[in-house]
Amino acid sequence: MNKTKDAIFKSALSVFSKNGYDGATMDEIATSAKVAKGTLYYHFKSKEEIFKYVITEGMNIIKEEMKDEADKQSNPASKLKAICRVQIGMIYRNREFIKVLMSQLWGQESRQLELRNVIGEYIEIIEKYLKDAMEMGYIKKGETKFMSYTFFGLLCSGAIYDLIYDGKENMENLANNLTKYVLNGIELV
Repeated sequence: MNKTKDAIFKSALSVFSKNGYDGATMDEIATSAKVAKGTLYYHFKSKEEIFKYVITEGMNIIKEEMKDEADKQSNPASKLKAICRVQIGMIYRNREFIKVLMSQLWGQESRQLELRNVIGEYIEIIEKYLKDAMEMGYIKKGETKFMSYTFFGLLCSGAIYDLIYDGKENMENLANNLTKYVLNGIELV
């Protein structure tokens, strides 16, 4: 990502997070990025295009980090724990991105459908790690697509928890608790 596009990415993310998609304007994004409006339109034809870029680039960064951390681990269980840590860490480090992501998941507009596709690609990576863990006997066999969405959803609940407690929860503690519940479930007594 070149310097101008990086500035636009960061500014657009901030503006979308603060104002929502509908409240964001190209003028505000350009001003925040400290670029001329013409420069903004040179790189992006519309607010919709900027939004798609922000979501795609943001998810690509997360996917790369997740793969890098998981691939450093020696066994499937450790890989799943690494995915949990990365996603929880991402919630803490990228609050604006998570806010934009979560706010745009519902609805039928093209950007929301595209967002679901981008998240679907991320979930496919989680599913691959779950399949590997099953094949090697680290976790019980089950329906991996459903499990991967559940895995992702439980980790996203960490974002909601974090928002409610305004980031006062220790990230490591939250990551450990979510990892425990994701990998071991809640047990009936």
